[in-house]
Amino acid sequence: MTDAPLILTLVLDKESQSFFNALRKQYFPPERNYLDAHLTLFHHLPAHEQQIINDIKECGKQTAPLALQVTDVVSIGNGVAYKLENMPLMTRHKRLQQQWQQWLIPQDRQKLWPHITIQNKVSPDQAKSLQAQIKQEFVPFVAQGFGLSLWAYKGGPWEFVKYFEFTGNGGGTNQ
Repeated sequence: MTDAPLILTLVLDKESQSFFNALRKQYFPPERNYLDAHLTLFHHLPAHEQQIINDIKECGKQTAPLALQVTDVVSIGNGVAYKLENMPLMTRHKRLQQQWQQWLIPQDRQKLWPHITIQNKVSPDQAKSLQAQIKQEFVPFVAQGFGLSLWAYKGGPWEFVKYFEFTGNGGGTNQ
């Protein structure tokens, strides 16, 4: 494993991932765009806590693929993001927060706001302009969440650590 803090993200279906990556490539300042589009669940987890890895594995086993409603294009001040909604994702996140309370930084103790940033680090006027432009043609759609990815934060680009597939049957509760 690594000494670097870990980041936990949701893995999307290939079509949705390609869609968000293309927008990010088009609108994110190129000198700052060294990551693919992503939905971050936790920003800073300790690398050497085996319980975290065990809990992520268990979450993958208990979770069926998630149907994520992409509901809006929103301003994030100096950028633009797509808002996603899924109650089972919120429930899973809250459960992990409770299990990991002792290790979480303040940012990771907050309520999850699922979103995918396609533009950031621009002026508020640029962001408002892009948001208005995209909203004109925006039609809500569904993306699929298929698992979790763990990344090591190395101060810039992230280093992939491990993928945890959603293999639960969910009994219809995750849709």
